[in-house]
Amino acid sequence: MMDIFHDLSQRCSKVTTELYSTSFSSAIKLLHPNMRTPVFNIYGFVRLADEIVDTFHQHNKAVLLKEFKEETYLAIRRKISLNPILHSFQLTVNKYGISHYLIEAFFKSMEMDLRKASYDTDGYKTYIYGSAEVVGLMCLFVFCEGDDVMYEKLKPSAQLLGAAFQKVNFLRDVKADYEGLSRTYFPGVDFANFTSAMKMQIEEEIEDDFARAYEGIIQLPIKARFGVYVAYKYYLSLFKKIKKTAPANILEQRIRIPDYGKVFIVAKAGVRNQFNIL
Repeated sequence: MMDIFHDLSQRCSKVTTELYSTSFSSAIKLLHPNMRTPVFNIYGFVRLADEIVDTFHQHNKAVLLKEFKEETYLAIRRKISLNPILHSFQLTVNKYGISHYLIEAFFKSMEMDLRKASYDTDGYKTYIYGSAEVVGLMCLFVFCEGDDVMYEKLKPSAQLLGAAFQKVNFLRDVKADYEGLSRTYFPGVDFANFTSAMKMQIEEEIEDDFARAYEGIIQLPIKARFGVYVAYKYYLSLFKKIKKTAPANILEQRIRIPDYGKVFIVAKAGVRNQFNIL
């Protein structure tokens, strides 16, 4: 009967992913079938923690996050939790041997969101590592399926891809972060006086991350490559659209890729994958 609870819990993580991110859920569905569920489990966990620090303003977020962190480690040790998201996450952590150091770094960044409004260079790097790079590394544990040599080889690229995604998110969500949450992640950037030079410097950093991450994507196991490539192409398209947007307009709107654009990205990537020209 435990199989029913395992299934229920993992369905909760899948639904959570689908409700919060149609783009990521679509990319995950392009992974090999046996990789989809564990990646949904990782995303469901990450999404729940992110909601605590970003959304639950009428509650004591510090207490909620502290309890969620304690419950996470308890679930991993016990190999069970009555919280279905945490139960599904512990299944993946324990099956693939995901490093607890990555989980700790993730929670450190979530805790930073509770108390920091702006970042210096070191804080910026620490935050991006814990909030994004480690999520890529958790997924890489799944993709490598126990191959430690491959994991170490692809680790830098996985971190760069996670960093690129996060930095694009920062630019996309400037209005919500700056005006709604009073957060500024990019060091030395004043969004009250956001200039083309500031925007260009950030874009050059992101372009470098994407370029170096791509070298790792094409070396991923075939079971993971297409799904990750589609996520990469989606974010690259979003980034290109942001690059064409004037600095002042970044603060006025949330840049999006329309649904027909996402369909085109998947179709084009599918053709390239079919001819093995990713």
